[in-house]
Amino acid sequence: MKDPVFVVHGVANRDREEFTAAVSVLAAAAGVDMVPVHWGDLGAQDRFIDAALPVHQTGPDGLRDGEAPQPLPAGPFTAALLGETIDEGRQLSQVDAALRAQLAAANDAEDEGLRDGAGQGLDPDLVVEFVREAWADTEWLSRTADAQLLREAGRALAHALLDETTPGSDDPYGGLRGGEADSDSRLRSLVRRRLDDLDRVAGAAVQAMGARLNHAVRSRFGPGTTRFLGDVLVYQRHRDAVHARVREIIDEVDPGLGRTPARPVRIVAHSLGGVIAVDMATATVPLWTESLVTFGSQAAFFHVCDPRGGQLTPYGGSLPVELPASLNRWTNLWEPLDVLAFAAAKVFRLHDGTAPVDVLVDHQPGTGMWTHSAYWNLPAVASVIGDVMGRDQQEHGRGPGRSPATGPSPHRFSGG
Repeated sequence: MKDPVFVVHGVANRDREEFTAAVSVLAAAAGVDMVPVHWGDLGAQDRFIDAALPVHQTGPDGLRDGEAPQPLPAGPFTAALLGETIDEGRQLSQVDAALRAQLAAANDAEDEGLRDGAGQGLDPDLVVEFVREAWADTEWLSRTADAQLLREAGRALAHALLDETTPGSDDPYGGLRGGEADSDSRLRSLVRRRLDDLDRVAGAAVQAMGARLNHAVRSRFGPGTTRFLGDVLVYQRHRDAVHARVREIIDEVDPGLGRTPARPVRIVAHSLGGVIAVDMATATVPLWTESLVTFGSQAAFFHVCDPRGGQLTPYGGSLPVELPASLNRWTNLWEPLDVLAFAAAKVFRLHDGTAPVDVLVDHQPGTGMWTHSAYWNLPAVASVIGDVMGRDQQEHGRGPGRSPATGPSPHRFSGG
């Protein structure tokens, strides 16, 4: 009889039945018998975490569903959304080129009789001179390094000037064509006014984007990150209790599993579950582990920041840390948008001198931006688990490994 693969979840997992269902779907997709290891009831008390998360207030009850977030106040943070400030000359060169190109195109059209002479009195050099005079007074445009935004501002300014200097225009600044003494001052005022208009539009767009981004971070990413930190803090303080829970569930299958090199376990672990698995496999009295597959995990990050102890030496920055024979094989999966996923190959070496295998899991557009919980439903993850554990079974005489199965419809699991 072959031994099952034990699955250890990560942070913010309180629903045992939901986790068990997710493991069943993963087992079917990977073609591997699995046993869920649930320790979430020992984690942080997260019922009231929302009370500690700051919100952008819009009234006595805060931001309500369906209510647009208020714009953020202007300042360095909001302006930074436009990019780092660059040299003013480089900024104005983008505006200059786009503005001149648009005015030239208008003049070409006039030569073909398409615009009825609009813009023939606009001197590009003079317009650019007035733009340079007014540029420092802009609040948003002068802070952007975005070339496309600057070029669009130049084109839009040219369009506005052409429209308002068309003969017969009702605009009070129309008819800037005769070289009169006050024409230059009128053009200067017109350039400043239209540049101010464009600056306000850019500012409103950035403020709205910043407010919505702030609201998304607070409402979507904030709770997940906070629950992650909560469970990490609890695990650091109550590591023995969590390890005892893992050991208890393994013992329910077979008390001899993981206690000697002759009967190692196989483990799949997500997020903090991977840290738990590595801690147990490298402890002074280890959980002997034949194969470990982690996804979205932080074992290397934690060890670099705070050496884990047990049989592990601290990471010195040049040579990787040697893992004991009690952790025989390690495959570590990470997704590029998962900010809680870390690589293991540079920090650790297995006892045979090889590195843990870091595997990039391609981002799937349907998973959105918070991808830390998406691994459970990704076919690539099930495929890697099936390959690793199936190969392990074949190499150690536990029977032929099964190729990854299609399995039932994916269970949308949002736990860690």
